Amino acid sequence: MTESVLTLDNVVKTYGDFTAVNGISLDIPKGAIYGFLGPNGAGKTTTIRMILDIVKPTSGRISLLGHDSAIDVRNRIGYLPEEKGLYKKMKVWAIIQYFARLKGMDKKAAKLKAFALLEKYGLSDFADAKIESLSKGMGQKVQVLSAVAHDPEFVILDEPFSGLDPVNQSVLEELIIDMANNGQTVIFSTHVMQHAERLCDRILLISKGLKIFDGTVAEAKATIPRRVIITTGSDVSSLKQLTGVRDITPIDGDQWRIDISESVDPQDILAFCANANIAIRGFEFSESSLHDVFVSLVGDDAREQVKR
Repeated sequence: MTESVLTLDNVVKTYGDFTAVNGISLDIPKGAIYGFLGPNGAGKTTTIRMILDIVKPTSGRISLLGHDSAIDVRNRIGYLPEEKGLYKKMKVWAIIQYFARLKGMDKKAAKLKAFALLEKYGLSDFADAKIESLSKGMGQKVQVLSAVAHDPEFVILDEPFSGLDPVNQSVLEELIIDMANNGQTVIFSTHVMQHAERLCDRILLISKGLKIFDGTVAEAKATIPRRVIITTGSDVSSLKQLTGVRDITPIDGDQWRIDISESVDPQDILAFCANANIAIRGFEFSESSLHDVFVSLVGDDAREQVKR
């Protein structure tokens, strides 16, 4: 049986009449990469703060690394907060060493680990630079390394990709994968679906404080149909005879969207059209993406988030 490192049982957080988190339950296994997804204000950060015992839940129970409070196991946890900031006058290697020592590492080991991380993730040339001289993206990479330098068993990264260019986003993805391969459990929140799609074993989708979905990326994609777009001047209503065709919708002049289940091979659509003498001028197939799931399940909230 897979060991669970984090359990949430019907967790609720209210502020007066406002419910920020409404009855969320989770069970996260050791070594997983778990994505917290949702629009701004969905309850992701509030949930993270309750997990870390920064704020107390109004009701429900949280267990982390076998303890009822994260404070009891704080040296086994790494945390990158949404509100980021470092001591500007300190050198890069020194700030990583400093945070590692706060988590229980001795001075020499923390310094060696700081230089090793800077070398591995492409920042060795900046080791002696002061934090104030770094770009926003470089500073964020340093803060991520500071949060995990003590090799925590459990890591929470709140919006870690925000402000990073594509190259540094790839470096951060590499770091997350390295931690998971090392047996560490990683939770990160993000608005960028591509990161979650590439990295996550499982995702939690939150909207207005409610758990909308909890499962694997494949399970999430299966919640909405795959689609084939056909361009033809013919009537395509006979395609409904094909098992696994869920819906047929006209979308633009002589184009039709065919929603199909996982059981349907797109080539079956072409074969059916050929047998039924439906002349095809265009054929396009696309798998459902996590972006599509996000918009479909969260609805108007997601559309507003995508616009931003």
